[in-house]
Amino acid sequence: QMEHKQIDPEHLPPEAIGECELERPQPADEPITAMPVSESSDLFDEMRSTIAKLEKDRTARGDLKILSRTLLELRYAFKVFRPYRRRRKVTIFGSARTKPDQPDYQTAVKLGREMADHGWMVITGAGGGIMEAGHVGAGKEASMGLNIMLPFEQGANHVIEGDPKLVTMKYFFTRKLMFVKECSAVVCCAGGFGTLDEALETLTLMQTGKQTMLPLVLLDSPEGSYWKDLGTFIDKQLLEGGMISPEDVALYRITNDVDVAIDEILTFYRRYHSMRYVRDRLVFRLKETLSDEKMDEIRSQFSDILVDGTFEQSKALAEEAGEPDLAGLPRLVFHFNRRSLGKLRRLINTINAD
Repeated sequence: QMEHKQIDPEHLPPEAIGECELERPQPADEPITAMPVSESSDLFDEMRSTIAKLEKDRTARGDLKILSRTLLELRYAFKVFRPYRRRRKVTIFGSARTKPDQPDYQTAVKLGREMADHGWMVITGAGGGIMEAGHVGAGKEASMGLNIMLPFEQGANHVIEGDPKLVTMKYFFTRKLMFVKECSAVVCCAGGFGTLDEALETLTLMQTGKQTMLPLVLLDSPEGSYWKDLGTFIDKQLLEGGMISPEDVALYRITNDVDVAIDEILTFYRRYHSMRYVRDRLVFRLKETLSDEKMDEIRSQFSDILVDGTFEQSKALAEEAGEPDLAGLPRLVFHFNRRSLGKLRRLINTINAD
């Protein structure tokens, strides 16, 4: 923490982006084969062309600093996270000021511990409070951290400090990108402006289709009402005011019970695995083929989210050849209208239900 006060982040060298770049992260159980350079040559060419245009445009040095630092931070973060990309991770948000003797801290410890017991990793902002609690519960091996350089607060907590799975970033927007890009679930405990920002941004990204669907749990301590009060506000001001759709409340779950939070996360991946777009079709990867009865239920209840056609099961599409580790999963393919995101979340619930 003293180092953050004494060093101007603007003048930190590139190698200071990561907390430790000396030790290469150990690969996870399901390593990802790197895409051959030739398959990405068009993207490298595009980036080189953009850099050339920036030089031709005489882009201001201050703007170039933002672009350069952003690229440095993301490159390093991608490197750190890549070996663990096929392991499920939960991002835990919450206050840096919560003390170990407070109920919210103990709630986060229990959440981190039980998610690690289920084989998940835990990502936090790597600071104190709820962030520390999530890592305390998960333990060092199952913890990943995305710290932020601030002139006050926060050094890395004692669990993740010095670990090669820790990345320290200058910009909030690169950090927030990694929080949601690399996780399979988000749990928000009580917190300040930052926690509210992270919870509402995750909701916004899902509601607008900018984030692939994932379980978002707003978790209070057993006697807490932090998120319950926010839920009341959302119902009264947003829902009754017509500012969100009734289906949008399916995008999150409010609870005071860690076991309910964990069940919400694990059940989301009971049959559903992941999603991606192939041209104008949305492709759900599934862990098992759906029964005829389940397909009839889906076609009956969710036809209104289609542009045309119907729901069809299929094998992996030709365009998915770049993901061979997912090739064996069955698919549910449909022409989604890209608007009814709340109902899309309910479709996933239906897929997972008995």
